[in-house]
Amino acid sequence: MTARVITEETFNPDDYTEELNAAPHNLDVGTKLWFENPSIRVWEVRLKPGERGPFHAHTRRYFWTVVEGGIGRQRSQDGSMITREYSVGDTNYSEHSAQDPWLHDFENFGESDMLFITVELLD
Repeated sequence: MTARVITEETFNPDDYTEELNAAPHNLDVGTKLWFENPSIRVWEVRLKPGERGPFHAHTRRYFWTVVEGGIGRQRSQDGSMITREYSVGDTNYSEHSAQDPWLHDFENFGESDMLFITVELLD
């Protein structure tokens, strides 16, 4: 299962210059770290309506699963902005590295709390 795209737009990255410049050093891919060992990190990503998590870097393989769905908006360093509808159980896997990081933010664009669990694979 994967989230349904509602809109694909662009935004001006210059509006987020300071945050994007700091993003490669922001490796907090969630709002709360639940667990870490040499193999994995387990993060909670919880956002209230209108709340936005800052730009951050994904430098590892990881997956996320939706626990509480809603409408989310994501901006990426390339200027793309995608709004999606996330449903309970939606899951996605991505591969990134320190040499090929992905920088993005995430905003709760809906009217209900959103909760994801993100797991980074460290080895």
